[in-house]
Amino acid sequence: MPRPRTHDPDIVLDAAESLAVQSGPAAVTTRAVAAATGVSNGAIYHTFGSRSELLGRTWLRAAHRFLALQSALVDGALDGPDRQDGVDAVVAAAEAPVVFAEKFPTSSRLLLTIERDELLGEVPDDIATELADTDKVLVELMIRLSRHLWDRGDGRAVDVLNLCLVDLPTAILLRRKRFTNPLAREQLSAAVRAVLALGPPPRQ
Repeated sequence: MPRPRTHDPDIVLDAAESLAVQSGPAAVTTRAVAAATGVSNGAIYHTFGSRSELLGRTWLRAAHRFLALQSALVDGALDGPDRQDGVDAVVAAAEAPVVFAEKFPTSSRLLLTIERDELLGEVPDDIATELADTDKVLVELMIRLSRHLWDRGDGRAVDVLNLCLVDLPTAILLRRKRFTNPLAREQLSAAVRAVLALGPPPRQ
């Protein structure tokens, strides 16, 4: 049977998220979360079962927020009233970390500045499955964009989208902590457009 909920789980996840980004993953203990929220240790265990599940749920919430926002940006570029081309949709997806940091600053710091393995370690099987599913969502988005741009979704084409959506934002925004730098956003857009202009290599 599912564990009964005696509080709003988001209150606990907010506290775990804040502790992780402010003091590091080791600071996220059930006792610390209970002290920060006023929720009892027992109530936290009723909802999350273990510290590992709490950390996993905290990460997953941030990941789901980011992926939903990124997908909405792509939908807006491709299907919105101000419909744009596929290149603009890729740029919008690449700029998602900037919008995410503005909308969910603490979730952004958790997801984009803390290594997942450093935060999570061993997790329950159901959490591991959901984590793998979040990775698939990003791949599916890249396949969608690749097919829109080049009418193909093979590995070589998707790898170009991976460069645009993962590698370039990481190099230009994340590693140098330039989320709020307007020039960095322009540089990211220019870099993405340059890569897309070259296109993918021929199919093997």
